[in-house]
Amino acid sequence: MTEPKTPAGFVSLVSAGPGDPELLTLKAANRLAAADVVLFDDLASGPVLDQAGPQAELIAVGKRAGRPSARQDHVNQLLVQYAQAGHRVVRLKSGDAGIFGRLEEELLALTEAGIPFEIIPGVTSASAAAAAAGIPLTRRLTSRRVQFITGADVTGDLPADINWAAIADPAVTTVVFMGQRSFTRLAQGLREHGLPGDTPALFAEAVGHPQQRLLRTTVDGLARELQGIEVVNPGLIMFGPLAFRPGS
Repeated sequence: MTEPKTPAGFVSLVSAGPGDPELLTLKAANRLAAADVVLFDDLASGPVLDQAGPQAELIAVGKRAGRPSARQDHVNQLLVQYAQAGHRVVRLKSGDAGIFGRLEEELLALTEAGIPFEIIPGVTSASAAAAAAGIPLTRRLTSRRVQFITGADVTGDLPADINWAAIADPAVTTVVFMGQRSFTRLAQGLREHGLPGDTPALFAEAVGHPQQRLLRTTVDGLARELQGIEVVNPGLIMFGPLAFRPGS
């Protein structure tokens, strides 16, 4: 007699926002409460995990630069295995899952395995940082475009294929993810491509967490501030025609 097949489970790729559980969407909170298994990133832990139900198995699969981290292929394998065992799986990612979160690799693994899934968007750390600083991401007449870039390639170094003309545009708000280590060199390139060193810049550290810190400065000032520092907390950098005076 053939054993009945275990019905395939379901994977919810949930965006945790910047870390403040009050910034979770209702859908994200509902999926966490109903989950059998939660695979979570380092930056999506803490109070956000309190939304998971008592039945949920919590598994840390976070990646942090310069620290021991779970391999992406191992994360993919866990997602598939738990779903194939019939579980309701939440893959909890910080910020918005679709922004520099390696979402595509997990989607491909699920698709190839025939696992049904959904993507639940969330508050990106860029929006949260701007809100915490009391500024908009765009400004009428002076900043009609926002661009998100990464300050680190797969090796953790400054990407070699940067579109300097785009990010040195003084009429654009640029948001740099994972850029603390490389910003001194990034700032040098910006100046060489015409962006004034006194362009307003914001450094937002640990957004949405109790240790949150905001530094309002300039591109040159931030380059000096970040030179040679040890990166402890996640940080986000913005520069362009921001709606504050540096140092205010």
